[in-house]
Amino acid sequence: MKKPNITAVKAVIWLLASIPIARLFWLGFNNDLGANPIEFVEHSTGLWALIFLLLSLTMTPTRLLTGQVWHIQVRRLIGLWMFFYATLHVVTYVWLDFNFLFDVMIDDVLEHPRILVGFAAFLLTIPLAATSNQYMMKKLKSKWKALHKTVYLVAILAVVHFLLLVKKDLTEPLYYTAVLLILFGIRIYYKHKKKPVMNTAQ
Repeated sequence: MKKPNITAVKAVIWLLASIPIARLFWLGFNNDLGANPIEFVEHSTGLWALIFLLLSLTMTPTRLLTGQVWHIQVRRLIGLWMFFYATLHVVTYVWLDFNFLFDVMIDDVLEHPRILVGFAAFLLTIPLAATSNQYMMKKLKSKWKALHKTVYLVAILAVVHFLLLVKKDLTEPLYYTAVLLILFGIRIYYKHKKKPVMNTAQ
């Protein structure tokens, strides 16, 4: 398979990743965000953060399944878009939902496990975004890889956050949970596949 133009691929990712936020601005400008605009924005930004998170986690399984490696070069960009939408999700909660009333917000976080889980996931993404550059990779060396493995924990917390948010129909969050489990399953399968089976026979 011929390697695609990475610059062109990144340009397409920028274009496609900008559509959800452009849509929110368009709907907001036309007063078409529904009966609860804040909830609409929170759900939309949170959902796209989860989508980009899962997309970033597909890079290694795709490499394992296809043997192609070029797409690994866009993983960082996808991860940064995840952080962008996750930040918008949290800002919407802090600003539009609670108007920076941190004492009330802290009570809400402590009272509702779903919010606590979501905040924990977001806090873990901050060091990942801050170190997603060549300079930090060289500076942290082996520690960089260990740090970025926390993305798996972020993904688990994110889907749990989504599951806890939904009160009735769990169909949508279960779809994303299934995707995450499949991605983990592929990684685990190939990890154990490489390990030789020890012969214990004497």
